[in-house]
Amino acid sequence: MTSIITGDIINSRKQDSTDWIVGLKALLNTIGATPDVWEIYRGDEFQIEISDPSLSLHYALLIKSYLRSIKLDARMAIGIGDKKYNGQSISESNGSAFIHSGELFETLKRQKINLAIATASDSLNEELNLMLQLSLSFMDSWLVQSAEFVLISLQNPTLSQEEIGRLLQINQAAVSRRKSRTKFDLVLALDNYFRKKIKLLNA
Repeated sequence: MTSIITGDIINSRKQDSTDWIVGLKALLNTIGATPDVWEIYRGDEFQIEISDPSLSLHYALLIKSYLRSIKLDARMAIGIGDKKYNGQSISESNGSAFIHSGELFETLKRQKINLAIATASDSLNEELNLMLQLSLSFMDSWLVQSAEFVLISLQNPTLSQEEIGRLLQINQAAVSRRKSRTKFDLVLALDNYFRKKIKLLNA
């Protein structure tokens, strides 16, 4: 079982692509190499394979927080399933994970939803998508400073607030305020619950 994230940059034309593409590529390179693990195509669309499906929300949150930190956002569909054909690039590969992700992605803009998941289990989809939509009610509103905090915190889960403050060049009290403002504890709880449910799906 694998997972595929299909996405695009929302309102990408409002900024020069050089404002976001270098940072996004650097982030995606931490997952794997292009073009077999990820690709950016049609200017502002992307597809990524996350070989451990339980980590797919974690990487979606990394992408979202990076883009929110530069005043952009992404629309992303997480598809979980199999990979029946391994092409020379991710766009040439196929399987149910690709189908789930692609079909869901086509519906997101119409539904005005920025993050959702599709698996073979309708009941799991309903449960996790309700949780994701509730979380998007505040994640879609992250401002630049809040998103910077989320990104650094997700990338460095062992750092203390004092250490995060040094990276952000702010004091510990300001870090605490940003943590509260972003509802970061809820974000971590959501990610941990997501991981448990997907691991059960894969059991």
